[in-house]
Amino acid sequence: MLLLKNVRFTGSKNRESLIDFHLPKHFNGEIILFIHGYMGFKDWGAWNLLEKYFTDRQYGFCKFNMSHNGGTVDNGIDFPDPAAFAENNYSTERNDVSCVLNWIATQVTPLPAIHLLGHSRGGGIALLSAADHRVSSVMSLAGISSVEQRFEGAQMLADWQSQGVKYVTNQRTKQNLPLNYSQYVDFVQHRDQLNIEQACQRLQKPVLLIHGEADTSVPIAEGEQLSQWLDVPLHRIAGADHVFGSMHPWESDQLPVLLERVGEEVLAFLGSF
Repeated sequence: MLLLKNVRFTGSKNRESLIDFHLPKHFNGEIILFIHGYMGFKDWGAWNLLEKYFTDRQYGFCKFNMSHNGGTVDNGIDFPDPAAFAENNYSTERNDVSCVLNWIATQVTPLPAIHLLGHSRGGGIALLSAADHRVSSVMSLAGISSVEQRFEGAQMLADWQSQGVKYVTNQRTKQNLPLNYSQYVDFVQHRDQLNIEQACQRLQKPVLLIHGEADTSVPIAEGEQLSQWLDVPLHRIAGADHVFGSMHPWESDQLPVLLERVGEEVLAFLGSF
């Protein structure tokens, strides 16, 4: 058994962040690597209970904070570093996944099977990271289908470029967090590497797609688009919102019913190959 909580790893641009890693006593040789979404963090809501759900069933589980998500190694929850948040981008997050895979390789050898499980924006990052030879399968949970779509709006882009920064409100912390225009510049420079459609069409590994039918943050149409590109079914969860009945903080010691449904879908998928 190995249980690490809030240890440091080095992510993109040599910035340290926090990571959790749990190998249960009767480890089955497979690790789920969880990738949080936009304005997310590894300890949001019921993610810790989702970890327990899988480690109770002998899967290893790893989750981490993106290096530039706004958290620090001293405070991974309340986004005390808006300057890092401002400089974050999709390329940075994609590289963070590679850094975490490197870190896992220092903790366990030989490297076990690793399954990426990404939520929301993290689902898109998972698909963009799937070509890595260390990845055995990919699971997108309410995942986005397009990076470019996140930058839509000619006037918005013109204003953003002119001002160099725009702001987005974090509804949880009530912060107005900055987004530097360099985020869009990075997308333009790495458009091919950040093309989720192309990544899906090249992917030759097992993929699971799950989406809530009541998701208002990432419409289920994006899941349907991924399903078409990947030629795999979209698993719809009736009544489920973007976070599958969870919230932050989550004060119960039980998984939300709809998030437990996600766990059941994941187990069935992982047991199918």
